[in-house]
Amino acid sequence: MFQGKRQESADKNRKLPLPIEDLDAVILSHAHIDHSGRLPFLVAEGYSGTIWATSATRDLSAVMLADSANIQERDAEFLAKHKKGFIEPLYGLRHAVRTMELMVGVPYNKTFDVVPGVRATYVDAGHILGSASVLVDCTEGDKTKRLVFSGDIGRTGLAIVRDPVPPEGADALIMESTYGNRDHESVEGARAQLAHVIRETAARGGRVLIPAFAVGRTQEMIYALHGLVREGAIPPIPIYVDSPLAIDTTTVFEMHPETFDRSEEMVQKAKELFQFELLHYTRDVEESKALSRANGPMVIIAASGMMENGRIVHHLAQGASNPRNTILVVGFQAEHTLGRRVVERQPVLQIFGDDVPLNARVEIIDGYSAHADRTEMTNWLGRVKEKSPNLGPIWLVHGEADVQDEFRTALTARGYTVQCPEPHTRHVF
Repeated sequence: MFQGKRQESADKNRKLPLPIEDLDAVILSHAHIDHSGRLPFLVAEGYSGTIWATSATRDLSAVMLADSANIQERDAEFLAKHKKGFIEPLYGLRHAVRTMELMVGVPYNKTFDVVPGVRATYVDAGHILGSASVLVDCTEGDKTKRLVFSGDIGRTGLAIVRDPVPPEGADALIMESTYGNRDHESVEGARAQLAHVIRETAARGGRVLIPAFAVGRTQEMIYALHGLVREGAIPPIPIYVDSPLAIDTTTVFEMHPETFDRSEEMVQKAKELFQFELLHYTRDVEESKALSRANGPMVIIAASGMMENGRIVHHLAQGASNPRNTILVVGFQAEHTLGRRVVERQPVLQIFGDDVPLNARVEIIDGYSAHADRTEMTNWLGRVKEKSPNLGPIWLVHGEADVQDEFRTALTARGYTVQCPEPHTRHVF
């Protein structure tokens, strides 16, 4: 699902790359909405085949897609009510429910038959709970070739999830490139910066507003804050997770401890990773509104991660003008989103049609990114190459055009055959 300018995104989201009747099956890499968000649209358009996913991805998708349907329906109602035009929702709740009926969960490292002549295997991508790289073995006659889709590649050393597993035996590779032109700060450096921002903001009597993706980033922030509280590294101020979707997805995390990284000290020692004394989950709307009236320093974590919708928008409308507050950006902000405008520190933000001065401090921590950076992706690719003596073409996807071009140049210099394909083009290997 595309995000950004409303009409432009709507047009992109309604354009399918091929006729529904030509689509045999869907293999989902993970539950983030930019990867899963249009599945109910396929169903609304008539798709009735299998949708494959890991078990954790299936459980996360159940709450993510229902939430996506609700947001679209509410947005359409809001625009119509305020006479700001009308954009038909891509799909409704019934389509999200039907999507889940078609979704089949399979474990990592177990090969499954997709369609005759095509078998697939999931390996851990280390990105979020349930995320996977996909090995697709295609057989024609007596010849089999392996196409690998990287999915979103995680980072070594991320909290909660295990490190990514480089696939083997690839003949061709579709690879993400989100951060192909830069490196992140270290995870430990990000943790120290998080503690510093909270201490400094609390000393001013302000609140720390953290826009966070409900899946993955919110749980990472809870985990990090839990550790800082246990160590006494931050003052004992209340911490609120103000997102029903994030609360539901955190419950899914708690359902899948088999996917956690057992080498993590807190995973080994903490009885409850996502519950501690200072942490409060606010599901009810009235509880959320009460936060705006509360006094004193606090931390509020709320979706959506790019600040395009969800309760974080209300908190920004109330708090972006207060110089005591801090808006802490811990994730990627796409072009034309409110989050990108915050990162650019535009002096005035348009929120709910009103001009809101941006007087709050803006701090950016990219060490919590769940995406591998340039060096990490290059190292991951090197390990794939070691295990894939016949590796041929590499197609870069999932990155802005200038980033893809820069990453392609760097990989080509290392001897790889790399292309940045145009949307809706077909390639043979």
